[in-house]
Amino acid sequence: MEISGNSGNSGVSSLELKGLQLSKDQQEAEGAQTLQLLDSAAGVPSGPSGDVAKGGNIDTFA
Repeated sequence: MEISGNSGNSGVSSLELKGLQLSKDQQEAEGAQTLQLLDSAAGVPSGPSGDVAKGGNIDTFA
């Protein structure tokens, strides 16, 4: 008993392979963009400023 089909790609069509490759490429590009964004944000100073009164009074209205 023989099963016919392409043994090279285990029954996965070329369109599926192309879709998977495009998906992988997109994920890699988004990952690189995320790392670039994180690197650019690393230089931005954060935290409290030198003025201790800044943000000390918060007006809230109910």
